Amino acid sequence: MARINLLPWREQLREERKQRFLVTLMGVVVLAGGVVFLGMQLLDGAIEHQNARNNFVKKEIAVLDARIKEISELKTLRQQLLERMKIIQDLQGNRPIIGRVFDQLVRTLPDGVYFTSVKMTGKNIAIVGAAESNNRVSNLMRNMDASDWLTAPNLTQVKATTAGAVDQANVFQLSVQQTQPAAEVVEGGKK
Repeated sequence: MARINLLPWREQLREERKQRFLVTLMGVVVLAGGVVFLGMQLLDGAIEHQNARNNFVKKEIAVLDARIKEISELKTLRQQLLERMKIIQDLQGNRPIIGRVFDQLVRTLPDGVYFTSVKMTGKNIAIVGAAESNNRVSNLMRNMDASDWLTAPNLTQVKATTAGAVDQANVFQLSVQQTQPAAEVVEGGKK
C-alpha cells in the first residue's frame, strides 16, 4: 500500500522557520543592545575624560590668574619704588643747589634790607621782607637779576609802614625764579 503522510508538514516547517526567525531576532536584539551599551559606555568615558581635562584647565587658569594678579601688584610696587627712588635722587641732586640758592639770596641782600619769609615752590621763590627805603629794594632786585642762580625778580607789593616817629620801613613782596647757571660758571665757581 502506498504510504501517505498525513502530518501537517507545512505547518511544522512554518513553525521551524518561525522559531529560527525568533531566535535570530532575539540574537539581533541582544547584539544591538550590547552595541548600544558599549557605545554609551564609550561616550560616558569620553565625557568624563573631557570633564577632567576641563577641570584641570580651570585650575591652571585660576593659578595663572593669581600669578597675573601678583605680577600686577609687583609692577605697581616697582613703579612706586622707582618714583620714590627718583624723588630721593632729585632731593640728593638738589641738595647743593638749595645751598647755592640760599647763598645767593644772602649775597644779593644789600644793607638795610632783611627777609621775614622765604618760600620756595618748585623753581619759584616768594620773598617777604622789609627795607629802609625803596632804593634798597631796587638794589636787591638788581642784585638778584645779576645773579647766576636767580632770575626774573618780580616786585609784587611795597608798603610804607611807620613803626615809630623815627623808624620807617618799606614792607615788600617779590618773587624770583631759581635757575642753574651754565656749566662753565659752576665749574669756575668751584675752582
